Amino acid sequence: MDLDALAGCLSSSACLVTQTTSGLIIGMLLFLVAVGLTLIFGVLKVVNFSHGAFYMFGAYFAMTAYQLTGSFALAMLVGAAGTAILGLIFERVFMSRVYGADVLMQLLVCYAFVLIFDDVVRIIWGPEFKSMGMPSAFQVMPLFIAGGVVPPYYLLLIGVALVAAIVLGIGLSRSRIGKVIRAAAHNPGMVSALGINTGLIYGGVFALGGMLAGLAGALAAPVRSLTPGMGFSVLIESFIVTVIGGMGSILGALIGALLLGLIRSFGSLGFPLFTEGLMYLFMVIVLVSKPTGLFGREAA
Repeated sequence: MDLDALAGCLSSSACLVTQTTSGLIIGMLLFLVAVGLTLIFGVLKVVNFSHGAFYMFGAYFAMTAYQLTGSFALAMLVGAAGTAILGLIFERVFMSRVYGADVLMQLLVCYAFVLIFDDVVRIIWGPEFKSMGMPSAFQVMPLFIAGGVVPPYYLLLIGVALVAAIVLGIGLSRSRIGKVIRAAAHNPGMVSALGINTGLIYGGVFALGGMLAGLAGALAAPVRSLTPGMGFSVLIESFIVTVIGGMGSILGALIGALLLGLIRSFGSLGFPLFTEGLMYLFMVIVLVSKPTGLFGREAA
């Protein structure tokens, strides 16, 4: 425990800006993964334990596209689109067969594919650590805000995640397809009785969740090492985010992810040996005070 370092950072504008930016980066990446997880659970009532693998595939797809084309914009598109297609195939071929089944059965299927996907990555890209590297467009001087150092790429990452959050929130609340998705989450039988193909909705939601996780992986690729199994730690933290924010709540996923990111960032200064524990401790405090999470709703 080093409270002096934490207090010193809080009293320094430069350190405060740097650590806050780092926390926002962690939080925004977690949000993109967690919001897909909570969206899938909210509509399909499935805990997708394999969700972290889509984050991993998004990073590897983006790295490969960038190496082939040199375009980071295209790399992000490939990472997001590739995982969306993978998610749709995975849902239609495998997950659709365990809807309504025992939760243990669903978890076993998902965990099996966690291992399968990790081995697929080892076969295609190899078992060693890989690095995409920072795109040349962002290999520039960092910005200095109140004395703190902020790399320009961090601003892009935060901006993309914020745009995704706004588009997703508006799309689900204002658009016709968003209303259909919300209706399917509450009463799929009625939606089906109205002649709407619920299978298509489920496949689309799973693809959307996979796309968001893949986008997070693509955005993380320039600043993270790529390795088989890299999605598992992100998955665990994403589950913590959804539990804190409330299962099925998009706003909860955003707030929970930002809080968790800031806890990790500042906690690494004051409690360097207990940073992971701080996250779980915060989750326990939230659940004790509000079992449904910050923005969760009581089951009807």
